[in-house]
Amino acid sequence: MNKPNLALDKLIVVGDRVLIKPKSQPDKTHGGLYLPPGYKDKEEIQSGYVVKCGPGYPIPMAAEEDFEPWKHNGDPTRYLPLQARVGDRAIFLQKGAIEIVYDQEKYFIVSQNAILLLERDDFSVE
Repeated sequence: MNKPNLALDKLIVVGDRVLIKPKSQPDKTHGGLYLPPGYKDKEEIQSGYVVKCGPGYPIPMAAEEDFEPWKHNGDPTRYLPLQARVGDRAIFLQKGAIEIVYDQEKYFIVSQNAILLLERDDFSVE
């Protein structure tokens, strides 16, 4: 991965979404043919590196819980965490992604359900 972008610290990823920096694509095929700009961007499956993750899927509060908002100091919302982690390489569906440009860099906002595969360097099981 490239150097960390400190401007990304200002971004808050919401819910089950993941911010992905696309992997740089070669502009030439293995046979030596040059590809037109944007050719790789139109493929159905993309890959990139996870740079930020949302908190996860919100879990509804149970009816029997004593919910008195004036007693809680923090956010009472609980989340089911995502599988994706910062630094993972993600392979995802292009049609499930939203392309954005932030600080002159291209990123994709992808829902967890559009991610097909994650590749992680450490093999620890949680």
